[in-house]
Amino acid sequence: MSLFGKKKDENIGCCCEGGCGAKTMEETRQVQKTGGSVKVLGSGCAKCNELEANTKAALAQLGMDTTIDHVTDFMQIAAYGVMSTPALVVDGKVVAYGKVLKTQEVIKILQKVR
Repeated sequence: MSLFGKKKDENIGCCCEGGCGAKTMEETRQVQKTGGSVKVLGSGCAKCNELEANTKAALAQLGMDTTIDHVTDFMQIAAYGVMSTPALVVDGKVVAYGKVLKTQEVIKILQKVR
């Protein structure tokens, strides 16, 4: 018997170290698992909306029929490791964050990723 034994390491698999509920964690896992999509991460401010509009324009120019999800839940945004918005996620990977991309920049990213 040890008085000062190591505390059991609990692997909760959460970026906020247990501050979120089971429902939020499951939603976040589903968001990360789904691929083949384009997401804009942000609170819904003018910069986030501008990135979404530029992304829609880029998809239209490339002839891609992909829907854009606008994620505003900060727990889901943090699950991607993003602390600076707006951010762009393509096929489950963060490709840009912290700035508004122009339409041509989004086109280059989409051509490179896909």
